[in-house]
Amino acid sequence: MSNLPEKLTKPYDPASTEARIYQLWEKSGFFNPDNLPARHQEPFTIIMPPPNANGRLHAGHGLTITLEDIMTRYQRMQGKKALWVPGADHAGFETQVVYEKKLEKEGRSRFKMGRQELYNEIMAFTIDSKKHMEADVKALGASCDWSREKFTLDASVVAEVQETFRNLYRDGLVYRGYRTVNWCTKHQTSLSDVETENVEKADKLYYIKYGPFIVATVRPETIFGDVAVAVNPTDERYQQFIGQTIEVQHPEGVLPLVIIADEEVDPAFGTGALKITPAHDHNDFRMAETHHLSRIEVIDQYGKLNEKCGKYSGMKILEARTKVVEDLQALGLIEKIEDYAHAVPTCYKCSTTIEPRVMPQWFVKMEPLAKLAADAVRGGNIKFIPDNFEKIFLYWMDNTMDWNISRQIVWGIPIPALVCTSCNAGTLDIDHKVGSACPTCSAPLTSETDTFDTWFSSGQWPLLALGYPKTKDLSFYPTNVMETGRDLIFKWIPRMVIFGLYLTGKVPFSTVYLHGMVNDKHGKKMSKSKGNVVSPIELTDKYGADALRIGLVIGNTPGNDIALAEDKIKGYKHFCNKIWNATRFVLSNTEGMSLYTPRPVLEKRDEEILAEFNTAITSITTHYENYRFHLAGEELYHYFWNTFADIIIEEMKPRLSGTGESSKQSAQWILLNILATTIKMLHPFIPFITEELWGILPRAEKSLLIVEPWPKSL
Repeated sequence: MSNLPEKLTKPYDPASTEARIYQLWEKSGFFNPDNLPARHQEPFTIIMPPPNANGRLHAGHGLTITLEDIMTRYQRMQGKKALWVPGADHAGFETQVVYEKKLEKEGRSRFKMGRQELYNEIMAFTIDSKKHMEADVKALGASCDWSREKFTLDASVVAEVQETFRNLYRDGLVYRGYRTVNWCTKHQTSLSDVETENVEKADKLYYIKYGPFIVATVRPETIFGDVAVAVNPTDERYQQFIGQTIEVQHPEGVLPLVIIADEEVDPAFGTGALKITPAHDHNDFRMAETHHLSRIEVIDQYGKLNEKCGKYSGMKILEARTKVVEDLQALGLIEKIEDYAHAVPTCYKCSTTIEPRVMPQWFVKMEPLAKLAADAVRGGNIKFIPDNFEKIFLYWMDNTMDWNISRQIVWGIPIPALVCTSCNAGTLDIDHKVGSACPTCSAPLTSETDTFDTWFSSGQWPLLALGYPKTKDLSFYPTNVMETGRDLIFKWIPRMVIFGLYLTGKVPFSTVYLHGMVNDKHGKKMSKSKGNVVSPIELTDKYGADALRIGLVIGNTPGNDIALAEDKIKGYKHFCNKIWNATRFVLSNTEGMSLYTPRPVLEKRDEEILAEFNTAITSITTHYENYRFHLAGEELYHYFWNTFADIIIEEMKPRLSGTGESSKQSAQWILLNILATTIKMLHPFIPFITEELWGILPRAEKSLLIVEPWPKSL
């Protein structure tokens, strides 16, 4: 039994193995492509979607890390110069929300803190959280190049993000303007469309007398901001009123409203006549722009009716709605009230109903940039996995609106601009000085206090993570694959494609691999409030990182949600034990043989086994190449357990203890070499136990499995 080291006589213990193996990898330097053996020439690059540096990794991160590490380890073994760049995201609004919750628990409020005080506290919190997050990434076995790690608030990153803004401004692709924005009254900031969630709500639809019209609305409290009634130009019921001005009675007096004709009006909705409130509705704002209507703001930043609303001034929206309806009924102006179910935009972090407000903000002109991205995808420059996401991407690009990149928060990258204290016009910070005259109205200029939407910086991440613009690492750009959650097909993927094309003329990656959401064992979305959050690190501590990794991938088809059940991970812990025990058996019965032992004359049955195994190698490799990792893992699992352990080993046992020397040697060679080759192919999935076993296998050279060549055949 000279082939059997002492550690193999004991059960496999992930807890005492994984940290030691990870240190071995880090010490080797092979996470850094510059240190790989000479055969590694062609670059293979993945940029890790930087986890938010505001907490521990969640199950979705666990899947991301696992899939990207599988890709990286496989390509490294294929001889590629594999680079996987890690990072951390300051996550602007999301991190500030996390910190605000912490302040609330302490009885504090960000609104009672100075900007620098709040920024410094969040920075300290983020740096501390970042350390824990990085430890979690390492615990999962990520073979990323930590020497190249980037943080979205690194000075070089901030400088380049701001320079991109300046270039967009100079190219006429950024402007400052008054538009309706999605306003969160709780967090006191605007949000982009993709940061709102539509929630089905049951409301009332009020039919109100507007002079000769009956209008249907869910927002009677905004009557004080109405400037028009709109009808469809083809609606024969209202032809005679178009262009006229009518008087509309309300509890505070009379409103003069012009009647306009607009094709956006749906004659089938309500009565076909719509009240137009440009300051508090996105569609009404666009209609008002077309017809040159005024705007009357009647709801303030806190979601209360303002001084233009008479006795309703100071009331919150729902309270005012109730009172206005009561008073309209008293005046006999309510025709009828119906139940009405509709989708209401809410803040994606706090579920507060979004209030459209007209504010001066910075916007990116999306139409020309989105066309660049759409043309690149239609030209076949980016492959989507699953491919149905290409249609979703193109629909989004073909129908996108200008992007509001201003955020009224402290935690983020400052917008490098000056704004007018009078007319709110904006200009670049390097073109003028604070206090100098506004080019538009000559009033003094002051520093912009808004910060960038976090997607403005993360949209440039494939370049920024490689040190753009001046770095030798641009040889790794464009990258090969962007792997991330399918929900980011709207938020992140388009922005990366747009910025990649705008800044370099090249798409940032050739493949987009999208995984689904990781849900609880019942398929329900995980949330702290439901108490069903499953921590990947807790599962790793309990069953080992390898069991978690392979459990996350097998049965998980790209783009589809998965249910994370602890029993499944426990089952793959048994699989790891099966590999350990099978290795113990093989090494116990192959004394005197090594992986360099010449192939003996094989028995006919062994030739059949070898042919079947080589077919499996080809099939598994094809799955890896085509990003079918769920199938590669499943085939490896079933081959090792059901074929190698349950059939081949059992068939070989009589021959191993028999007297026929040539039959025994043939069996030994088959067992040892199939075991070693299968361990190689399992390495991207379960790197810790396979690296440990590779170090135990009898070999002349003690090289690390992480850089072993991928098997083509045996």
